[in-house]
Amino acid sequence: MSAPHGANPGTDAYETVEQLVRGQLAKALGGRRGIVESAVPTALFTVSWIVSHELKLSLVISVVATVLLLVARLAQRSTIQFVLNSLFGIGIAAIFASRSGEARDVFLPGIIYNGAYAAAFILSIVVGWPLLGFMIGSVTGDPTAWHGDRGLVKLCSQLTWVMAAPCVLRVVVQYPLWLTDHVALLGTAKIALGWPLQLASFAVMAWLLGRNHTPLEPDGA
Repeated sequence: MSAPHGANPGTDAYETVEQLVRGQLAKALGGRRGIVESAVPTALFTVSWIVSHELKLSLVISVVATVLLLVARLAQRSTIQFVLNSLFGIGIAAIFASRSGEARDVFLPGIIYNGAYAAAFILSIVVGWPLLGFMIGSVTGDPTAWHGDRGLVKLCSQLTWVMAAPCVLRVVVQYPLWLTDHVALLGTAKIALGWPLQLASFAVMAWLLGRNHTPLEPDGA
């Protein structure tokens, strides 16, 4: 049976805003496995570099781990998007460091990346189009329909702040360390403010999404 005209079939299974966002966010981030695959290769690179101070060795360890994850995905015929994202990030870091000859520049792309994301997140909230809403729209197939629901816009703004906070904190902590060439502290900060901080932000998002009290407005409301 087809959905009524104007209805979004991607939201039919949800009764509240929180249920909708929880479901679409899980898809867009690739679920738990996608999140882990995005983090593990970079974490291995950072730990290896702190221990050995060998850029090539650290890259080999990280690339091998990424290839193993890629092979597993291909064997299961599932998406390789998150593995490729990790490989791309490691490659950019290696280019920065090899061109400058400075070990600290392994971490410079991450600082720039987080600064740019923080600025984009905050700007999107200020103008009333929080970026998390577009993440939902990209999955449901309608990039802007979510903006017609005030409850959904408010929730997406809150979640976008939660996504921006780790990026801001990483820049505030790591940029001064980069300026003063504290490479070991940069590596430590990258690990401490990486996966653990991301888990903390997801916990806050889960709390926001766990309340399930904002009803979806009917189409045209």
